[in-house]
Amino acid sequence: MQFLLIAYDAKDEQAQQRRLAARERHLAQGPALIAEGKALFGTAILDDEGRMIGSMLVMEFPTRADFDAWLETEPYVTDGVWADIQVQPCQAGPSFLEALGRR
Repeated sequence: MQFLLIAYDAKDEQAQQRRLAARERHLAQGPALIAEGKALFGTAILDDEGRMIGSMLVMEFPTRADFDAWLETEPYVTDGVWADIQVQPCQAGPSFLEALGRR
């Protein structure tokens, strides 16, 4: 089951510092999640000045419960970076999956 995660960072004065402090741990998950077929795509959301203000991920987990269990351990969640998290089931297009070697 695939999920689209759109998460916007908190807007308090320490938000950018928390993002930068958690960023290495957030990025370090990527290679394993990609190898396991769980992370299909991700990007930072930028404001008009090019500052990171959120994230977008397309993830694949067997169930929503499995996705939620992973999300609870995501450094941007545990460290209070993301304040507004939206999750929606989705389906990546066949061309994208083919480009990832998935079909």
